[in-house]
Amino acid sequence: MEKRRAARVWRALLPVVAALSLAACRPSVGTPASGPGGSPAPSGHGTQFLGPADCSTRGEMFREVSCGSEKAAARVLARHTGAPPDGPACPSTTDFVLHISGGGPAAPRGYACMRNLEPPHPGDPGQGGGPLTVVGDCVHGFREGEVRETACDGSGEGPAEFEIGSAVARRALCPGTTDLYVRLGGDRPVGCAHRM
Repeated sequence: MEKRRAARVWRALLPVVAALSLAACRPSVGTPASGPGGSPAPSGHGTQFLGPADCSTRGEMFREVSCGSEKAAARVLARHTGAPPDGPACPSTTDFVLHISGGGPAAPRGYACMRNLEPPHPGDPGQGGGPLTVVGDCVHGFREGEVRETACDGSGEGPAEFEIGSAVARRALCPGTTDLYVRLGGDRPVGCAHRM
């Protein structure tokens, strides 16, 4: 009688033990990301760490979380392999770029173009931040022949001196009232700016 009870208990526990064993052997999905301090952040969602439309936390380490989580702070607009200078440009509404550390051939190095879930949105035109300079942004003189983006409302590091009114394929297409040409990149790489 005692042996039969032990056998029933063992048979009842077998599926639980098997499930725990499989969970322990399953590799984690994703690759670590480098936060501002360069430390890795583990993944937990999706087939690719911080793939398009995934969300992350902010802080010392970026972690992938459900977009419905109270810890979610930013969403991936686009995800590319390689380095930003060599790969596709981020969308114009990108607030910041997160560099992803490599994790082997299945998870190559790359970058995620991120947008904050709530304001502020430094990547929006005129806000004075973000990785791209776009139409509607303002700049100020920084060094000889060099300008830096700043907030159009004057709250940035430097005073807003010029505002980019349009983007064109080449300088000759800028309006005659253009005071400054700003390098933007993309298929319309010339920003036509006027003095404020």
